[in-house]
Formats: sequence, structure tokens, C-alpha cells
Amino acid sequence: MSQSVKRAARIIEAIAADPRTVAELAETFGLHRSTMFRELQALEEVGWVRKRGSGRYALGTRLAALSKEALDSLDLREAGAEHVRRLQRRTGNTVHLAALMDRSIVYVDKAEDESGVRMYSRIGRAVIPNCSAVGKAILAELDPAGRDAVLADASWEPYTEFTITTRERLDLELALVRSRGWATDDREFEAFVNCIAVPIRTPLGVVGALSVTAIRMVADLDRLRANLPAMRETAELIAREFG
Repeated sequence: MSQSVKRAARIIEAIAADPRTVAELAETFGLHRSTMFRELQALEEVGWVRKRGSGRYALGTRLAALSKEALDSLDLREAGAEHVRRLQRRTGNTVHLAALMDRSIVYVDKAEDESGVRMYSRIGRAVIPNCSAVGKAILAELDPAGRDAVLADASWEPYTEFTITTRERLDLELALVRSRGWATDDREFEAFVNCIAVPIRTPLGVVGALSVTAIRMVADLDRLRANLPAMRETAELIAREFG
């Protein structure tokens, strides 16, 4: 892949997380402002980024449309849509569906908590594999090469005091996840949130994971574990529909 294509992809990822000015992006990427401005102009011409009135660049409408088309074409999302919402109604908590896509794990569907509490997660956003329940549920099912590929760009950033920040510690956790068949996020990304997840397995291997997430004051891990039978049933139904 050419350096210009790689840089364009990294610019898009940067402003997807946080809209930024030319100066901020130039500093982030170590480029002269005029060079970054030309990069952004080119991306703006094809509709992948847009300039806000504040001078900050955000994702463009064309890229958003392409993202929706890509997500709509995902078989796992289509296979799981009805089941995800049924599980959300049964549990009353936020339900996520994540898919393994090449070297990434991505949220492809989400049914919100009935209380109106909104989670950080967003459909189309890549999962942080070492501190998310869906990430660990999928990683535990992969062979060493597959696991290495997903974790190749892991930053091991400590989001909370409970975040797993080394590969050695993660591998120990994944061995436990594999043996019991489910994974947790115990305050690892946000200190007030916990989550439990199960993998979605097909005859060809793991294709994704399903999770139930809650604010700790609403439902702790013990309470979330009570949903495991329903979660496993739902994962099996999705796998069957996925084919």
C-alpha cells in the first residue's frame, strides 16, 4: 500500500475519533500545514471529509454513506439484527454485536439500554480487543497467528487501573476465557461499566461475539452472568442464520 493511501486512511481514522483543525492534524502527522491542507482538500473533493464552520475537519457525507452500505452488506449484522433486539428486551441492558473482519474486530450492531444510558461504543467503530469483552471472546477462539494479527497494532494503553496492558497477562486471561466460554470487561475501559460476552462460532470458526453491557451500579458482573444462558442461545441462533 502506498504511503499516501496509508496516510489518508490514518487521517480519516483520526478525525473520526475527534474532528481536528489543519494545524492539529499537521502536528499529529509531522507534516507542514500546507501539505496537510492539500491532503484534506483532496479528501474533501471526494466527500470523505468535510470542513466545519469551526475550521475543524470531520467525516464527510460520502464516507458516511459508504460506511452504511458496507455495514448493511455485512451478513453477521443481518443475521443478528432480530436476535440482538430480542436479547436486549429480555435483559434490559445494552447488547452489542461485534464481527471479526480481517485483522480488526468491529461493532456492527447495537441495541441500547432501556434506561437511556448511552455507551461509548458506536456501530462501525473498531473494538479495543485487550479491554473489551467482545474482543477477548473472539481472541480466545483464534489460533496464535490470528491472535497476533488482531493485536499487531494494540497500544496497551491503560484506560483504567484495571486495563490489561501486557500481552502476557492477556494470554493468561484468554486461556481462562477459552476454558469457560465467556469473557468479561470488568471496569477495564470505563471504570463505571462492566460487560460480559460470548463468541459466535460457526463450522468455519469464530465470526464475532455478542455482549451484554451495563453500568456497574445498575448490574454488576454477577447479575450479568445470569444472562449467559440467553446469550449462548442467541449466539447459536445468529451462527445458524449466518450459515
